[in-house]
Formats: sequence, C-alpha cells, structure tokens
Amino acid sequence: MSAPTTTETPSLGDPTPPERPDTGRRWGVAALALAVVVGLLLGYAGGLLTPRLTRPGNASAEAGFARDMTTHHAQAVEMGLIAFQRATDPEVRSIGGDIALGQQGEMGAMQSWLRSWGLDPTGSQPPMSWMPDGAMTVKNGLMPGMATPEEMAALRAAQGRDLDVRFLTMMIKHHLGGIHMIDAVLDATDEPDVVRTAQTMKNTQQTDLTNLQNALKRLNG
Repeated sequence: MSAPTTTETPSLGDPTPPERPDTGRRWGVAALALAVVVGLLLGYAGGLLTPRLTRPGNASAEAGFARDMTTHHAQAVEMGLIAFQRATDPEVRSIGGDIALGQQGEMGAMQSWLRSWGLDPTGSQPPMSWMPDGAMTVKNGLMPGMATPEEMAALRAAQGRDLDVRFLTMMIKHHLGGIHMIDAVLDATDEPDVVRTAQTMKNTQQTDLTNLQNALKRLNG
C-alpha cells in the first residue's frame, strides 16, 4: 500500500512573511518624479523671468542710446530724403535714398527694443547723459554731428550743385558723430540685440562715409 498523502501547512512560527509591495521604493520614485516636475517648472519660470529681471532699465546706456540715436537718425532720414528727391547728381540721389531707407529701418529696431523692455520711447534724461562724457559732446543742445536748425534750413532751400555739396558735407559730419555714439554704446553694453545692431550700424556708416567723401571729392573737382 502506498503511503498516505499529507499536505504541509506553514507553522505559525514560519520566519518568512508574505510578500508585500515595496512602498519605500514607490515613494522614492514618486518623490523623484515630483522633483523633476518642480525643477522643470522652476526652469521654465526662470527662463521667463530672467529677461524681465535683467533687461535694460530706464536710465541705462542701452535705453539712452536707443532714444538719442532715434533722434539722430531722424535728422539723417530728412537729409537723405532731401537729397533723394532734389539732388542733381545721380550718385548723391542714390546715397541719400539708401541712407534714408536704412536709418528709418534702424529707428524701427531701436523703438522695438524700448517696447520689449517696457520703456517709453522718450525719456526725461538730457541728451547723451548715458555716456560718461556725454554732456561734453552736446553743443547748443545738439548731439555729435547733428546739423543746426540754420544748416537744415539752408539745405532745404538749396538748389543744384549747392544742394549736393551741402548734403554730402553735412552727412559726413553727421555720420562721424553717429559713429562716436555707436562706439560708446558698444563699450557700455553686452545686450546681444544692441551689440549686433550697433555693430551693423557702424559698418554701414563707415561704408557710407567712404562713398560720401569720394562723391564730395568728385564734385569739388
């Protein structure tokens, strides 16, 4: 006869407990996931807030340059349009049109900076106060290179070759003053948009100067 089959049952003293979920590990994973989410949110918020916290302020060199150079450019645009519309020399007309078009676009760029920084297009500070020696460069309320009201009136009234020569002479002086202002802001800022645009302005005005000077020499014979 075969031996009777018996079923073993664990004794109450069995040292092996039943298997339980690893709650400690589960909480560790959840904490890690929460930390990642919080980190991402903080990083996102930091990305949004950092430009707001570090953008140029109302009395900054960047804001002062944008405001003053807009005024400076506005006069150059008027001078360029006068030459484009009424100069007798084709090269002078072409130069005037290029300057008016280019500087009008740069004025738009500078005004967009001020809007993005939450600043007014005009400020209460005196002209050139953003430069360390700015007050010394202002003559009779005019920034470097700018024409006087009398000079602008004479240019508007000029005709023929006189208009051509006046425009070239005045614009050479105007660009030299503008480059002085550009060099000052390049020394004062590390704002990427300002550095990039200011350097482009300088390169363009240096090329313009060569063309203006060569045209003036040709007209003067």
